[in-house]
Amino acid sequence: MRNPQREVLLPLLLVLSFVFAQSCQAQVATNAENSQTNTSRDGIVTAIRSMTAKRAAHTATLLDNGKVLIAGGFVGDGEGLSSVELFDPKSGTFASAGNMSAARASHTATLLRNGKVLIAGGYNVDYLGSAELFDPATNRFTSVGKMVTARSDHKAILLNDGKVLLAGGVGKGWTFLSEAELFDPKSNTFTTTGGMTTASESHTATLLNDGRVLITGGHKGRRTEITIYSSAEIYNPANGSFTATGNLTIKRHKHDATRLADGRVLIVGGSDERDGSGAYRNAEIFNPQNGTFTAVKNDMNTARYKLQGTAILLKSGKVLIAGGANRAEVFDPASDSFSFADGDMGTARLFATATLLNDGQVLITGGYSSGVLVSSNAWIYRA
Repeated sequence: MRNPQREVLLPLLLVLSFVFAQSCQAQVATNAENSQTNTSRDGIVTAIRSMTAKRAAHTATLLDNGKVLIAGGFVGDGEGLSSVELFDPKSGTFASAGNMSAARASHTATLLRNGKVLIAGGYNVDYLGSAELFDPATNRFTSVGKMVTARSDHKAILLNDGKVLLAGGVGKGWTFLSEAELFDPKSNTFTTTGGMTTASESHTATLLNDGRVLITGGHKGRRTEITIYSSAEIYNPANGSFTATGNLTIKRHKHDATRLADGRVLIVGGSDERDGSGAYRNAEIFNPQNGTFTAVKNDMNTARYKLQGTAILLKSGKVLIAGGANRAEVFDPASDSFSFADGDMGTARLFATATLLNDGQVLITGGYSSGVLVSSNAWIYRA
């Protein structure tokens, strides 16, 4: 005997079973995708209270007491700032710490072995040859002897003997410099050392495990007259000489370089003659054992330039790349791969700073967007 109810319900149950199965499969796929997405994330960037001033092309230096000295920079009108502030990781706040003896942007700040900070060069209407020391014990700046050459956009590296190498940059009359000099903290004086093989700015300088310094890329000239380098050279403190080493895999300027835990050097980002529109996603690694550069097999997740000083070696051996884009990402040397950190900084962080704190977190400050809108914002990266 026919059962009309059964004839209606059975197809309906089959349809519902099919829909339920499809829904479960979709949920499994979604969960798998979310799981894959989550595992690809590496840490998180979160906003904290802002700095006391908007800054780009400033410096941020970890002091022996765990605080961070943030000095100078510019707001966007081309003139440098003299103001200084201190970040306290315990309270997560910034506080004004007076002024330098001169306003400056695109200068260098180097922590010396005696705990003081050497602030050198920079730009404010003209290229600066002045230098000063910040003493954390008194929170005061003291002028020291003039640099041999006034310069900005140069590189400064603390050498193993306690001296500071200052190399390249731009000088008076918009000249591109090959000249280098040494600062001696014992006498507070600057003296000439050997010159670079190539005059440049927007290069990198990285201290190698053996005490030598690797210089990569950079440029000279402006706009249609610009020349961007793929060359690299090494400074030897033993004899004060610069000598050429192997070439980068591509020409780069406005990039960054970081020494890895194994002594190799990671070079990331930068751009070609098109500046922002020619920014790179690729990276390469320098091997000091044979003086060669090799491309990293995986590219970064986003193109980056104007990120100097924001590629930070973490305590895990990975590298945080914090600047040059609105998202930070992390390089894992074990897999030659990059993964995004969670969190969005809103706009590209051009000429921002990144500073490794004593607890392994990283402070990211300031910078500007592509419209040269300078920021006072600050963030903390946590692994």
